[in-house]
Amino acid sequence: MAHIAPTNFSNLPTTLPELRPGRLGLARVKPARFGLAHLQQRRLQASHLRATTEPLESQPASPTTDEQSAKPDLVEDKKEESSANQEAGFVEFPNKDMNRRIALASSFGAVGLFFSSRLDFGVSLKDLAANAVPYEEALKNGKPTVVEFYADWCEVCRELARDVYKVEQQYKDRVNFVMLNVDNTNWEQELDEFGVEGIPHFAFLDREGNEEGNVVGRLPKQYLLENVVALANGESAIPHARVVGQFSKAEDRKVHQVTDPRSHG
Repeated sequence: MAHIAPTNFSNLPTTLPELRPGRLGLARVKPARFGLAHLQQRRLQASHLRATTEPLESQPASPTTDEQSAKPDLVEDKKEESSANQEAGFVEFPNKDMNRRIALASSFGAVGLFFSSRLDFGVSLKDLAANAVPYEEALKNGKPTVVEFYADWCEVCRELARDVYKVEQQYKDRVNFVMLNVDNTNWEQELDEFGVEGIPHFAFLDREGNEEGNVVGRLPKQYLLENVVALANGESAIPHARVVGQFSKAEDRKVHQVTDPRSHG
């Protein structure tokens, strides 16, 4: 029996030859051979090309040496600015000694305000009468005189007390200020002499005791002040010699007897 030798197929081409039409008929094209090494090289080239064409991810820039050195200076500046703001805008909490001083100053201020308001707004007719010059003394000391006829129940008299007090404090060393209560029967003669029919009644006398004019009822403070200034300067006439305002009738007075016949009350 005949033995058939094995056929070696390793030398056979892996692909069939490609036939392409030509002018003279079908021509044989030599197939391309691609080995393993060639494929690996092509893969490396493709991966390299892809790596070069893909955009790189942005990485945060690391601070430079100058920026790193500037950061401690910036922190120090912020600390200094903070301390300066604290010194300029904020005051240290007061201690006990400071609180004691503030309380003491407030107390003195309150006392001063009380007395100031008492003098300016709390002046009463009794206060004016207590500080008034006695009528007999006023006729003898050679000074001009302002005589006010009043009553404790007179509303207009009470309203004008503050203005009278202010003018009196300005000119009390140059002009006498006399207060005569119409409820005192011992002043009947003076009531008739000065023709008092309404109160308050202000009579302005020169240095010799002669009447230069009178003002009855509510009068502006300026009228009283200008008349007193004219008396203090020794002028021959006062600017407001005959003025009548709102007044209380003297006939409504509550007549009473007093022990001292020449008392203000």
